[in-house]
Amino acid sequence: GSANLAETQSFMDDDKTVLVFSDAGGTGRSYHADLGAKNQRLRKHYLLEAGWRADNAIQGLGRTHRTNQAQPPLFRPMAANVKAGKRFLSTIARRLDTLGAITRGQRQTGGAGLFRSEDNLESPYARAALRQFYYLLHQGKIEGCSLTTFEAVTGLSLTTEEGGLRDELPPITTWLNRLLALRIETQNLLFEVFEQLMTARIEGAIAAGNYDKGLETITAESIIVTDRRTVYTHPVSGAQSHVLTVARKDRIRPLGLSEALAIARAEPQSVLLVNAR
Repeated sequence: GSANLAETQSFMDDDKTVLVFSDAGGTGRSYHADLGAKNQRLRKHYLLEAGWRADNAIQGLGRTHRTNQAQPPLFRPMAANVKAGKRFLSTIARRLDTLGAITRGQRQTGGAGLFRSEDNLESPYARAALRQFYYLLHQGKIEGCSLTTFEAVTGLSLTTEEGGLRDELPPITTWLNRLLALRIETQNLLFEVFEQLMTARIEGAIAAGNYDKGLETITAESIIVTDRRTVYTHPVSGAQSHVLTVARKDRIRPLGLSEALAIARAEPQSVLLVNAR
């Protein structure tokens, strides 16, 4: 215990530049750029093996991000190139989203932008992609892994006695857990197929204009509410849902030459013209 305290003090006194702490050191200690400490440099906090519990992960991240600090830390959640390892980041990302929804009563997440939407492997888009994955596997369209091989190595049963695909297929949590037990090359192969299917689902939803990004912050020069309508009143609690119409004013920002040339290079249908005046 005293050795641990000495290590922490060495880091805060700037005698040591790296501090490694586990779950045990993730509560009750302060490793932030305290204004009263000699070491006020930027903390680069690498999150290794986040585990399953969002509250523990937040406790650990809170050690380097506290009040009375010279500057906030730079968080870096780490994932190895073993594809199925994304399972752990996904769990933390999803639980932080849930945490935000529960504690604030809204969709603004507790992740505060630390994780991207695609880090959550348990979203509706991921579930739809997994069903498509099972269908392709059943059709024999996944190169490098047959249905019989997949069922043998994962222990999951996807087919009925007649040979058709089951109605109740293994959920995504089970699939992700079983994937962790496979050989690395098999993990990467199957996960890449799944990722491509999920990306296609998300891009399709964005193109169709029905992709759910959650709560968004609108920034503009001015926003004025022009209309407010009650669309639903809950019969028991009397709580009301409103729809607002807003007039949004954005400042025009002139396009620089470098940006215009970048657009010209990126967009094949764009043409550069010379203004004769």
